[in-house]
This record gives sequence, structure tokens and C-alpha cells, in this order.
Amino acid sequence: MAKPASPPPVIVLKDLHKRFGIGDAEHFAIDGIDLTIQKGEFIAIMGPSGCGKTTLLNILGLLDDEIEGEYKLNGKPISSLSGRRKARIRSEEIGFVFQSFNLISRLNILDNVALPLVYKGMSKLKRLKKASKILHDFHLGEREFYMPRQLSGGQVQRVAIARALVNEPSIILADEPTGNLDSHASHIIMEELSDLHQKGNTIIMVTHNPNLTTYASRVITMLDGKIDTDTFRLPLPTRRTPKRPLTADTKQKKETK
Repeated sequence: MAKPASPPPVIVLKDLHKRFGIGDAEHFAIDGIDLTIQKGEFIAIMGPSGCGKTTLLNILGLLDDEIEGEYKLNGKPISSLSGRRKARIRSEEIGFVFQSFNLISRLNILDNVALPLVYKGMSKLKRLKKASKILHDFHLGEREFYMPRQLSGGQVQRVAIARALVNEPSIILADEPTGNLDSHASHIIMEELSDLHQKGNTIIMVTHNPNLTTYASRVITMLDGKIDTDTFRLPLPTRRTPKRPLTADTKQKKETK
């Protein structure tokens, strides 16, 4: 009996380039990257500012498709996908977590988390029930009707992660998810991402903090738009310390320049 075919890698990049500017001002933010990512990997991408980390993340998330080279997502070249199909993939298969949170200030927490479900045609009652459930999973059920300004930085970031996960995406892209948080809030956010990794999600995280790479199964460093090092490693064992919910006393760190 023939063995079933193994699934393709989640992401394959071949000789990927992304250029900005023209003439004498032209430069490559991504300069000939080859990269294969398998389902279930937790990848941390590091490197100095301007090395192309966030540009790469935007390309992987189909937010920037003006590229040269090949990008296959789940075995399909993205060049063959229509704009509508790419939008559906972003909505259903990819979850984004940003450093700046990007919550809508005029919506309460419940409505913020439920917002991605609008594009799936789900009824309002079902949207709110699903959003409420995931907020309870993140120990934020009692703050469903708070406004974003009433939460601490750590709580707002957990809301942002809940919103990213409400569509049950298989790929999570995180750009400096703990960049504005204190050490306690950062630990809880990374525990949540680690739990998601244990459940089989593919996580790709950009970070400047070398301490966070201990959660990853693979660490990539970038330099001048290229992959400088690519190291596979065993992540630390799952922590067993209880995760106490973030409170309003958890302070958001001041952004350093």
C-alpha cells in the first residue's frame, strides 16, 4: 500500500528579492533569500534595525507582493493567486500580532476581537460568542466590555493575540510582540505563544530580544537583507509555573528610541 504523500512545506522562498527606490537610490531590503518553513515550527528572526526582518514578515503575510523570486504558500505560488484569494488567506489562515497592537479605540474589547469574523459572514451573535470564548481562554472574560484605553499594555497585547487567533489560523506572524511590555507581561505573552506552538501552529516571530529565542525551535539572524545564520534548536521545556492573569497594575514600558 502506497504511503500517503507528505504535505508540502508551509512556506518556501527561492531567490527572494524586494527592492525599494530607483536609479542611484535603489537598494534591496530582501536580497536573495532561500528559506523553507515546515508546519509547526516556531521561528525567531533576529537582526539589527534595517536588516529586512519586518519586510520579510510583511511578504510572508501577503501584505507586500511586489517581489522578485518565488514564494510558495502551502505548495502554491502566490503569484498565481488573485487579490481576493490572498485577502481570504490573510483572513482565515494567517494571524497577525503587531507591537503597536492596532486595536480600534472606539470599539470595546469584545467587538475588537470579533471584528475578523465579520469577513466570514458569521452572524453577530455567533461572532460575539466566539470572541467571548477566546477572551475567557486568555483570562480576559471580565474585561469584555472595557475599552482599549482602560487596559494595561500586557492586557492589550493579549487582546491583540486573541483577535489574531479568533479565526483559528494555522500561521501566526508576530512582529516584536513584547516590544513595549515589561518583563512579567512579556513572559505571559511568550507563554501564550509557546502554548500555541505546542498545539501545532506555525509561529514566525521578529524580535530584538535574544532572551525570547529560548522559546523558538529555530533561530534565524538577518543582515543586509540576507539570512546570516539559521540554527535549529530544541526549545525550552514547557513551563509549569502558573500564569497569573495580567492586572491593570502591569505597566506598559515607555518606548525607547
